[in-house]
Amino acid sequence: MPNGPSRVRRALSLYVKARTDALSAARRELGLGDGDARALLHIAAHPGIRPTQLREHLGITSAGVTALIDRLVDRGIVRRDVDPSDRRVNRISVTVDLDDEPWSRLGRFDNDFDLVAGEIEDHESDAFTALLESLTTAAVDRGRR
Repeated sequence: MPNGPSRVRRALSLYVKARTDALSAARRELGLGDGDARALLHIAAHPGIRPTQLREHLGITSAGVTALIDRLVDRGIVRRDVDPSDRRVNRISVTVDLDDEPWSRLGRFDNDFDLVAGEIEDHESDAFTALLESLTTAAVDRGRR
């Protein structure tokens, strides 16, 4: 296999494809669209998030986030709670346990990846992380020119 940039890019492409495929399969099994799955994972990482914060994270309209939350509430996956300090505001929380089946399928690839990555020596992990951050920053900066 050749060395250099194309090898690094191919390896990253393989990772991205494998992760995308795993998440797509999990979404299909759970009957979730891409936006709903992304929202669910973000809400789980930020319990009690406000709809406006979720809207900003997902980059969708207010009507879009309302419809998305309605779908998830109707399925019993999330709930709306009134903010006790401001009754005009809703807080959104996950009602399912993403560590239990079948919901754990959404994070299985990342969890398995983290387990394997945890076996890498710290100095190797640090060097790899620094390389990815450097390459990403440089590519983004060049794209802005």
